[in-house]
Amino acid sequence: MALPFTVPSAAQAQTKLKWAHVYETSEPFHTQSLWAAQEIAKRTSGRYQIDVFPASQLGKEADINQGLSLGTVDMIISGSSFAARSYPPIGVTYYPYIFRDPQHLLTYAKSDVFKTLAKGYEDKTGNHIVALSYYGTRHTTSNRPVQSCADMKGLKIRVPDAPAYLAMPKACGANPTPIAFAEVYLALQNGTVDAQENPLTTIEAKKFFEVQKQIVLTGHIIDSLNTIISKSLWTKLSPEDRQIFTEVTQEAAARSTAEIQAKEKELVEGFRQKGLTVTEVDKAEFKDAVMKAVTPESAGYRKADWEAIQALR
Repeated sequence: MALPFTVPSAAQAQTKLKWAHVYETSEPFHTQSLWAAQEIAKRTSGRYQIDVFPASQLGKEADINQGLSLGTVDMIISGSSFAARSYPPIGVTYYPYIFRDPQHLLTYAKSDVFKTLAKGYEDKTGNHIVALSYYGTRHTTSNRPVQSCADMKGLKIRVPDAPAYLAMPKACGANPTPIAFAEVYLALQNGTVDAQENPLTTIEAKKFFEVQKQIVLTGHIIDSLNTIISKSLWTKLSPEDRQIFTEVTQEAAARSTAEIQAKEKELVEGFRQKGLTVTEVDKAEFKDAVMKAVTPESAGYRKADWEAIQALR
């Protein structure tokens, strides 16, 4: 059995908590969770000892989301696509090109529309979203050149099995093929698919660049992660402790966001140095194709939420 990453505290904590996520121990989502766990222990004089369970130790993303209600976990880091299984409107952030850039996403995280969507999720589940962090901008890798939306016609591209991820490839005439994440490298290597899409940090971590020679900066989804506290824990926290948990997790989210943004800047040049072709595309052309093919409403989202996010400056 995998052991948790236990954060020691000065005094024996009175309340032990479990914090789970699916990311590797080297990733900032984990290292900053460890920092936050230690910081919460410090700011509460050791009244909370938080054990962080990385790399799917307590289950896959769907499992840990369910664990919030079952009481098997107290805190998780997870994408809004999973929160949207309980409360669909919060998934609007996955609609392609809803965000202009990562800064637009971070503006959304402080906006009234985010607060409204987070409250809708909390009203439905009882779980409380304390922080939002930047996960990365999703780009495309391919074994053939892509310079425009039309160039994707007939391209077999691996995407996660969720409607928002299918929208851009379908709009450009590609053939989206859902394949389990663990099998993507092999599928690219043996030609089951011609392409895939993920943030640059994932393309590096999973070594997709070894079996794909084209990186196309489609930037179609600017992805984020929520830090969520279970209903059972949130209702027990005093107002003072709620403030500590919120401030610390938001600081941790800001720290991991800064790490990811710095890494992404380095990676474009790093991939070029590895001999890959990195292509910039006209994102407006891709966005127009998506809007014509798949409206926010047809994807199951509320147009008012989409408009409110678009209007943020």
